[in-house]
Amino acid sequence: VLAVPVLFKQPLENTATEEGKSVSLCCELTKADATVVWKKGETTLQASAKYEMKQKGTVAELVIHNAEPEDA
Repeated sequence: VLAVPVLFKQPLENTATEEGKSVSLCCELTKADATVVWKKGETTLQASAKYEMKQKGTVAELVIHNAEPEDA
């Protein structure tokens, strides 16, 4: 059985915010509830007070709380 690959229907877009504010990054996938891993460079982000991961259907969202220049 061939597995259908999960693709981006809507990729991430550059998003700006003010330092200290929250920012939301969203992408849409071709398959609902696919496993999504958020990374910054080679580092896998883990859910914490700073990083909030949400997923509903085909939409995956990363919320960065208290954004800092290092989050770019």
